[in-house]
Amino acid sequence: MIRLIWFADTYRRMGVKVIFGGIATMLHAQETMNHADSVFIGEAEGKMEKVLSDFKHGHLQKIYDYLGDRPPIAMVGTARRDLLKKDLYNYRGIQMVDLVHASRGCRFHCYHCAVAYLGGKEFRPRPIDKVLEEMASIDNNRLFLVDNSLAQDTQWEMDLFREMIPLKKKWCSHPIEDNPRVLDLAARAGAWYVYQAVFDTSDLIRDRIKRYHDYGIGVEGTILLGLDHHTEDSIKKLIDFLLEIELDIAEFTVLTPFPHTKAYEDLKQQNRIFSNDWNDYSADKVVFHPKNMSAEKLQQLLFYAWDTFYKDEPQEIKMSKLMQKVIVKEMADNTYRPRNRALATRAFGRELSTS
Repeated sequence: MIRLIWFADTYRRMGVKVIFGGIATMLHAQETMNHADSVFIGEAEGKMEKVLSDFKHGHLQKIYDYLGDRPPIAMVGTARRDLLKKDLYNYRGIQMVDLVHASRGCRFHCYHCAVAYLGGKEFRPRPIDKVLEEMASIDNNRLFLVDNSLAQDTQWEMDLFREMIPLKKKWCSHPIEDNPRVLDLAARAGAWYVYQAVFDTSDLIRDRIKRYHDYGIGVEGTILLGLDHHTEDSIKKLIDFLLEIELDIAEFTVLTPFPHTKAYEDLKQQNRIFSNDWNDYSADKVVFHPKNMSAEKLQQLLFYAWDTFYKDEPQEIKMSKLMQKVIVKEMADNTYRPRNRALATRAFGRELSTS
């Protein structure tokens, strides 16, 4: 955010008009207004024509606030990927994922999450035929469904996965429903791995991870440290638990009180936030006073979590195994398209195989 403000100020000194928009702007609207000629808040479909017309005629407004005027979800069309460089999703010979979303909004209002503010508290699924049309248009076999959660409407979720099967895409996503019918369709539709929050050491979590694996779906655990019930001992027990349940990979963050979240409201009211430098809001720096330990101790435990989980097998190796799983899936249905086998082999550190 700070870097964007620097760019904005630089261009404005040159006489160039600057319009801010997007997620960071929505979270920091008042601050960005001091560095922009105009600020756009909300979703852009059906709204940008007025902004561009106002700009063209010299009547640019200071703020365009459409946060409460979200467009009909059917208006969301296929992204203009033809404007992007063709090799954008190729890294060292490895084909990366392309991004697509099948819905907006979230009916879950999680403590640390701003999605309900940004996209609304109502689940708004795109028409499935529109989603399928966009997926089919993407010249990339690997996708990331960036929806905050696909597990919001069972029938829609099952219908989506069923219709995705003929595309033979391989994809990762945030959580899908822990339902055998849903998991079966997801696996048949090409589910590669999911991001799954691991918030305790319960049998519920253990069994859920096992069911993902039973259906051939990998799991990247997302672990948030620093909640009020966390102690040093409970965090260390949680890390041990992650190794027991055999997560494919894990990502550790500390609670970060982003504006417009319940976490921000609570911690600000309790006067526990000690940094308002947005450069520190990267989810790997402690910016508040935890309840059961010092900020310094929580920071140390974040490093401990990364070091302990990846002590016996580095993150690069775990990720390469996950990549090999998708290649096996692609080879099984003849969709594997290596851009550069030699580079890919060097990146993995060993010859690719289906074993």
